[in-house]
Amino acid sequence: MEIINALGRRKGAVARVYFKQGSGSFVVNGRDYKEYFPQLNIRMSVEEPLAVTETANSYDIKVTVRGGGFKGQAEAIRLGLARGLVKINEEYKALLKPKGMLTRDARVVERKKYGKPKARKSFQFSKR
Repeated sequence: MEIINALGRRKGAVARVYFKQGSGSFVVNGRDYKEYFPQLNIRMSVEEPLAVTETANSYDIKVTVRGGGFKGQAEAIRLGLARGLVKINEEYKALLKPKGMLTRDARVVERKKYGKPKARKSFQFSKR
């Protein structure tokens, strides 16, 4: 099997995921994913596409992720994993789509407007 790649995005994070037939190593930015994501709930969200398709020990996965925070990066990796698994086997789509793992979450932070302290917050109004 050749190397299969997929892209995942969330907020400001962009994750490139590379799959290769192997023993199940999972490396994020040159570090083991358990070291890169020490929080259990974040780690579980990253593992979810592999758990649903039962392919955790079938592929060596290498991820490069840039931008955003750890939560956005984790969700970008999750989308990249799901898209890559569908490229490998089209039958996985039926398992992943109902769980919302193939949907790109397009919500991003709203920009700050001039004359306001934040995007929508206004300064206190004083009538007199």
